[in-house]
Amino acid sequence: MIKRLILRHNLLSLSMDFLPFYQDYLQSALSKSKFLLLHILVWLLQVHKQVRIERLAAYLPIPILYESRRKKIQRFLVEPCLSLVLFWFPLIKLIVEREFKPGSRLTLVLDRTQWKDKNVFMISVVWRKRSLPIYWVLLEKKGSSNVKEQIALIRPVLRLFSHYELVVLGDREFHGVELSYWLKKRNRTAKNPIYFAFRERKDVYIRRSKNNQKRFQDLNLIPGIKVFEKNIFVTKQKGFGRFNVLAYQKRKYKNHTEEEPWFIITNLDDASEVIKYYKMRGGIEAMFRDYKSGGYNLEGSKASITRLTNLILLIAIAYTTSALKGKSIKNQGYQKYISRLTDPKRQVRRHSDFWVGLYGQSWILAWDFCSFITEELMKLNWHKINEYKRGLKALIAIS
Repeated sequence: MIKRLILRHNLLSLSMDFLPFYQDYLQSALSKSKFLLLHILVWLLQVHKQVRIERLAAYLPIPILYESRRKKIQRFLVEPCLSLVLFWFPLIKLIVEREFKPGSRLTLVLDRTQWKDKNVFMISVVWRKRSLPIYWVLLEKKGSSNVKEQIALIRPVLRLFSHYELVVLGDREFHGVELSYWLKKRNRTAKNPIYFAFRERKDVYIRRSKNNQKRFQDLNLIPGIKVFEKNIFVTKQKGFGRFNVLAYQKRKYKNHTEEEPWFIITNLDDASEVIKYYKMRGGIEAMFRDYKSGGYNLEGSKASITRLTNLILLIAIAYTTSALKGKSIKNQGYQKYISRLTDPKRQVRRHSDFWVGLYGQSWILAWDFCSFITEELMKLNWHKINEYKRGLKALIAIS
């Protein structure tokens, strides 16, 4: 029985691949040689969690000189076929349409991550307490983006998901008044509503009338109490129109207090809804951790702008594959074979879909490498045959 199950799984694992819809799309979008190289590189990212070209070249299982392998990866990473708009947009749209019902509401988050001289500006869609990357650019400067760069990042995404209601979120970096005004104008001709919620700095003025204006920081806030005002002017500058404004100071919770209140300008009409959506910003921060030292070590890359843009594309493919795989493992009830479900002091499950998918693949790879040794070990513990059968069933199901 054990041999039959092991043989069955070995045959299945030989064909372990991208998710079927992923593979169908990638094979149609790339030549066979480029698809196979992409497949190998994504696999290397999942196994070694290193994005540096030198490391990928060292691991690349093609029998040619190391320098030839390095140049092969470098050439691949500047291929025109890897254009984000032409190559990634159709794939992320396919993923979103599988995960969100047509016409439902998508939450989009703007954020930046920076290390050394690398400055990545990204917009993502919130998905199951994480974010999935949609579009990104590398800013050729340090520090914040400007309104022109923000509009250039958002505009194609609004077109891509025009058949959904959208909520766009951003923190204090994103010049909320200017960007909100642009989105408000865009909303007039949009197919579906476009909502926004941008956090503002505390020194920004709000104006109820010409003689009634004050800065956010001068509002007398009571922790836990929302101050929500509709249809008022923001900043002393004219020409931006009116917005809804939320001021909110979180209550102290388990000896933790928010350093500063939230001052948010929005076109959403309900204070609780504004808070609910703005809290979703944490999804992109968690995703950036997964991209960097918490997962693929993106900050170790020293690649040029074009190559780094496409290395992030490889990570996006690897990341979304793992996240969707992790969701599938959880839905099948096999997460207990991959990771601990809870800690005694935790009320929620420990691991995200991404980490469950990544750990699941690592478990399968370890099984593939050690299956014959494991078979001998299992024979020595024959009294546990029923447990082994259930575990092998889980391996087969998630492969």
